[in-house]
Amino acid sequence: MIYILLSVCCSVFVSVLLKLAKRYEIDNKQAITWNYSIAALLTWLIYKPEIPEISALYVSLGVLLPSIFLVLALSVHYTGIVRTDIAQRLSLFIPVLASFILFSEIHSILKIIGILIAFAAIIFSIPWQKENKKARSSWLYPLIVFAGMGIIDILFKQIAKTTSIPFTSSLIIVFLLAFLVSISYLLYLYLRGRMKFSLINLICGWILGIANFGNILFYLKAHQALANSPSMVFSSMNIGVIILGSAVGVLIFKEKLSRLNYLGIVLALISITVLYFSN
Repeated sequence: MIYILLSVCCSVFVSVLLKLAKRYEIDNKQAITWNYSIAALLTWLIYKPEIPEISALYVSLGVLLPSIFLVLALSVHYTGIVRTDIAQRLSLFIPVLASFILFSEIHSILKIIGILIAFAAIIFSIPWQKENKKARSSWLYPLIVFAGMGIIDILFKQIAKTTSIPFTSSLIIVFLLAFLVSISYLLYLYLRGRMKFSLINLICGWILGIANFGNILFYLKAHQALANSPSMVFSSMNIGVIILGSAVGVLIFKEKLSRLNYLGIVLALISITVLYFSN
């Protein structure tokens, strides 16, 4: 559970950095791109992994990671915060389902109850009151977010499951591929005169990359430590982010939560307790 806690902390820190980036007009596209460069560098400096052969698994993650970041931004812009939040949080359904179908996890009544409570916590924790009435009604972007987030979780579980290749070797190639995809997009924007590179975006991107590196590293370690209970990792990560993210939002950013949101937090705590004992 310690790895899940550390991954949750890093994940929430990433969210805080992205929120501050918007406040201080940092270009998220540039920050996200440079984040992958420092994440790859940290992986190499700390673990000195060998570079494995490129596989479809690595290419899929290398393309999906930066692409979903971009689609998230488009979804918020065109369909609103709430619809995007719903899609992002309910994407948990995909990896949880995969836990029992693809990864042959043994289910129990207590585990299923914990997962159902987790989904209830997710529904209640969504900030419905912040809906943008002027947002378009199209669900295309949220659907892409829903599918993309779920698939990314499954692919990372597959990396953690693979024993023939150290996960740090897989990690560095994924970060490098994600950086190449991102920097190619930035160069396209630069050549079209739609963007200018700046040092502040590079620095912010590296800070973001340190947090993102920790998030993914501890997430994979959690999957390895709880190899037979992937649904617990998927669910605990999601509801852990809800609890800590809500606390940070209220205490630091002075955000207001509704009664339903507080009920969601209580249900999240109950869900973690049930899942812990089910394991």
